[in-house]
Amino acid sequence: MDLRDKNVVLTGAAGGIGRLLAASLAGQGANMALVDANEDALKEVAAGIKHSKVIAGDLSSAEGCLAVADAAKKALGKVDVLINLAGLMSFRCFEEEDLEVMERIIGVNLLGAMRLTRHLLPGMLERNQGRIINVGSVFGSIGFAYFTAYSASKFGLRGFSEALRRELHDTPIKVMYLAPRAVKTPLNTGRIMRMGAATKMNMDTPELVVEKILQAINNDRKEVYIGFPESLFVQINQRFPRLVDKALAAQNRIARAFAKEKGN
Repeated sequence: MDLRDKNVVLTGAAGGIGRLLAASLAGQGANMALVDANEDALKEVAAGIKHSKVIAGDLSSAEGCLAVADAAKKALGKVDVLINLAGLMSFRCFEEEDLEVMERIIGVNLLGAMRLTRHLLPGMLERNQGRIINVGSVFGSIGFAYFTAYSASKFGLRGFSEALRRELHDTPIKVMYLAPRAVKTPLNTGRIMRMGAATKMNMDTPELVVEKILQAINNDRKEVYIGFPESLFVQINQRFPRLVDKALAAQNRIARAFAKEKGN
């Protein structure tokens, strides 16, 4: 897809991946509506990007998603591309998980993406043009211990993307699902980084992930998994999940100590 002069809504635009992706999309000529809950950080991102509008909003509620969608349509006139990047994470033993945190993760990562898509898809169908791009995670294909709520939300996002893609098969609207492995951003807290070092977890830079996302958009890819051997493990987990259970057992024992730590 040629992004020149396309109107793009990008959620999570103030995050580690989002701010780099926003700049890269603008560099390809896109007009941007940048969405994030952190208004101050969002304004910093927008300050360096021409043809961008700032929309501060909470995607964890139905009301917040409707407000963001209305603001995006008002700011851009029409929406050609929706990139659902916003996400929250929790690294915690599930028996200790905060219920409000769990609901907020599902609210932003899954329902936020579904709600925004529901609000913006009718306009795309009327114009016979549009792209829905959902940024998930390898954790949405391989359930990782101590990331239970996060994995569940990304499993749901992957299922939503697949179902909607099939539903829209006979229309010009395309649905993409992009799944990075772990990324070196502030979303991964100190405990996660220490656990990653102890378990030798592979992590990519935000720059690499943004490059892969842009390649997928430009080439109209339907589904992309970023990172090897994780992309291979996704296929193995689909066919032989019990093998993956065994392969991850030792790593999970190490990770538990970090998951039980207090604080970030």
